[in-house]
Amino acid sequence: MSGTAPAGTVLEEAAGTGLGEAAEKVRILAAQHAADADADRAMNREVVAALREAGFARHFVASRFGGAEGSFAELTSAVMTVGEACAATAWCVSLCAYSARFAAHLPEEGHRALWGDDPDTVVATALMPVGRARRADGGWRLTGQWAYVSGIDFADWALVCAVVPGAGEGPPRMRFFALPRGTYTVRETWDSVGMRATGSHTVVVDDVLVPDHLSFDRGDMLSGRNGTSDLPAHNVPFQAVGGLTFIAPVVGAATGALSAAAGTLTGRKRSQTGELKVVRASGRIDAARHLVLENARVLDERLFTPGHMARNERNATFAAELLQEAVGLLVGAAGTGGLGEGQALQRFWRDVTSATSHVALQYDTAARKNYGAVLLGPED
Repeated sequence: MSGTAPAGTVLEEAAGTGLGEAAEKVRILAAQHAADADADRAMNREVVAALREAGFARHFVASRFGGAEGSFAELTSAVMTVGEACAATAWCVSLCAYSARFAAHLPEEGHRALWGDDPDTVVATALMPVGRARRADGGWRLTGQWAYVSGIDFADWALVCAVVPGAGEGPPRMRFFALPRGTYTVRETWDSVGMRATGSHTVVVDDVLVPDHLSFDRGDMLSGRNGTSDLPAHNVPFQAVGGLTFIAPVVGAATGALSAAAGTLTGRKRSQTGELKVVRASGRIDAARHLVLENARVLDERLFTPGHMARNERNATFAAELLQEAVGLLVGAAGTGGLGEGQALQRFWRDVTSATSHVALQYDTAARKNYGAVLLGPED
């Protein structure tokens, strides 16, 4: 862990399943390959193997399949640790853990299909319902294209959402469908200036039959109702997660940016102005970290009141704002010396800017309306 991070804020939080220690190993390896991964727009194979071995994919998988049944706090701290070296790697380890939690809503036979042979199966998820499916013998015929599917390059399964006809004259519904690699194709469409190595490409499905045991109703995931598993982590309202999946990697990346900026402010480059900006940035990063860890605590303690869930959304979006400001201050402190292509700071800056543009980290997506109602009451 970098010397600039306050003691006891990351690794000490991630105890219990060994994920914290494993995350530190992934961090070290990811640091060695971060620059090349950014340039190549793909994660290094050794890093992919390391994230599998570390246990991110199995973190929320049931123990009867060899999973860890881990906590949200463990995962959040471990993701932050990895993010100190490479935001893209942290983003992917976070999403592969949460994707397994989503897939836990599948029927029992679906659980066996995904994890019966390997608890470290990597799932990549597309949350937006942009595909279409229709009923067929034994399942559903699925067609669609889903953009921005992070980690799809090395995923074993894709979990995508599609619109399906409603019952009778009722409105359309939405369902998730799990597809093993080989039943979909990947178009390389990810060209963002930041988070390049996430490989967030487009999944294409052309009239594929998906059996019933590889599908579930989107409403179950949103409400947190799980008819297959009674594990606490598998029964969490989607709103309560409040962007935690996406903000934890950014906290780690900002911590890495703090270390990178500090490394440039030596000798004649050090000044009172630069010191002030670094100190101000560090406060924002610590504040964001506390808010994000508080979100994980709410989930682990199952405080699913409207107020707690709306505050989790507010915490995630406000943390994103703080971290954007912090990295901007660090770039200002380092000056042109931190923006060279060979400098880690400019990569962290691009990654934080790109990651915090995600829809889950925007006030108007949900935080404004839901937490506004908590603070001010419902709209007239």
